[in-house]
Amino acid sequence: MKSWNLYKNHRLFTGTVFLGFVGLSALIALQPAARVQADNAPLPTAVALTTDQQAGLQVFIGEGCVACHTQQVRNIDMDQRWGGRPGLPADYAWRQRQDVWRATPSILGSERTGPDLTEVSVRQPSDLWHLLHLYQPRSVVKESIMPAFPWLFQDSVAGTPAGLALHIPGGYREPGAHTIVPTRRAQQLVAYLLSLKQAPLPTGAQPAAFLKLTPPKEAAPAVGAAAAGPPAPDGAALYATNCQPCHQANGEGLKGAFPPLKGSPVVNDKDATLMVNIILQGYNPRPEYGVMPPFAAKLSDAEIAAIISHERSSWGNAAAPVTADFVQKIRALLKAPSPIALAQNP
Repeated sequence: MKSWNLYKNHRLFTGTVFLGFVGLSALIALQPAARVQADNAPLPTAVALTTDQQAGLQVFIGEGCVACHTQQVRNIDMDQRWGGRPGLPADYAWRQRQDVWRATPSILGSERTGPDLTEVSVRQPSDLWHLLHLYQPRSVVKESIMPAFPWLFQDSVAGTPAGLALHIPGGYREPGAHTIVPTRRAQQLVAYLLSLKQAPLPTGAQPAAFLKLTPPKEAAPAVGAAAAGPPAPDGAALYATNCQPCHQANGEGLKGAFPPLKGSPVVNDKDATLMVNIILQGYNPRPEYGVMPPFAAKLSDAEIAAIISHERSSWGNAAAPVTADFVQKIRALLKAPSPIALAQNP
């Protein structure tokens, strides 16, 4: 008779342990990884790596560069010198598994023995500088503590294109070396370094040429709205000019960069106070998204009300519109500047 005692039936025991391992792996590793991949996507302005740059990434990993250099700009003052903005999940969404056996390379780093490389191609756009720096760092940065990588170069007198030969400053040439040229791996590594720059975020200054403005529609009368007066601002056009570059025409935002407005609990909340606060003061409490600038000094109460009403009635959202008076009251409570006040008191 088969025993169901877990401690006496080795097949039952082994099977239970195996199923537990598979279940925990799916819960702890696979499910979070799938969620992160689904929630993030490269920015539309991101440029895919070329074949040489991809090969240079492998050299970067193989030579251990990640041990001393980070590629992450944090949202703190001391990191402002390393990039034009804090890093976003979308900045790293392009990285995929190297192959079926090797996982996505983790090159964000955790130590800055050397400087951060997020925008190293902006600070040092010269390929010659990078080659000299790899061959002998002290030849271009006297105080550098970075080790030299002479094995990425070779001494070749014949058959070498003259354009590849390095002019090594006196005292830094390897003993007995004549014509120093970079190997293919060195050129690929430099190509990868020169690809490192932050993809620009939409500015919101004006809609991109490929964006089509949504035709204006008749808005439902808001509670408390005046019965007569000048025509209300066009919320759809204002949205396209100020919000659409980031939150997109379909209201779905950009994964890993800007949150969706479609189906957003903030947008659909019966009380629109938080939404007005965000537009007036900006928003920056969520590290997984970019910083939203304040619009208090740029948009009037009527314009903000028109934008909010448009967002609360588009893409399946079904919240009530708001009035300019409602926005005015919150602006007064926040003591936020207004375009009219700034124009009168420049």
